Amino acid sequence: MKKELHPNIVECTVNCACGNTFKTTSTKDTFRVDICSDCHPFYTGSERQVDTAGRIDKFKKRYALNS
Repeated sequence: MKKELHPNIVECTVNCACGNTFKTTSTKDTFRVDICSDCHPFYTGSERQVDTAGRIDKFKKRYALNS
């Protein structure tokens, strides 16, 4: 590999808006994020299920295809 071509990888601290912090590796030493796995609705189970028609159902309804 060529020298001085790749960025330096350092240990990074990630700070979420909910107050959660964790460590990972990155080219920057700190990150601030709005949402993490502790507060994201998909991971917390507070996800809302929206009952909407799918694309195929909408197409069939629009063009009156009943098959």
